[in-house]
Amino acid sequence: MAASARTLSPHPALDQLARDEEGFLLDARDWSSELIEPLAVEAGLELTAERREVIAFIRGYYEERACVPEARTLLRHLAAVWGPERASRRALYRLFPRGYGQQACKIAGMTKPRKLMLDV
Repeated sequence: MAASARTLSPHPALDQLARDEEGFLLDARDWSSELIEPLAVEAGLELTAERREVIAFIRGYYEERACVPEARTLLRHLAAVWGPERASRRALYRLFPRGYGQQACKIAGMTKPRKLMLDV
């Protein structure tokens, strides 16, 4: 797929993707697991096990429902997996300091969420 009008990335895999001016994919079907690392590097994040769990949940939810999970849906999942003390909005912001919608969803290959209420 042709590269977007964005400045070329230092990651060749990302240059081949059609993305908007903020770096979100224009088509979530263009995403593959090989893009996790370059997208995380571009976002300035180290890929920890916790971040990978969040990204995997977003992708799985999208594959099943063709929509992005709201943050509260993710937090319910994380409470079941990690326990309620680690499944808070504060913990989610520690993982993704610029926001769930802005970082986690972008790394997971989502198109730009129409409502960034995903972060609420």
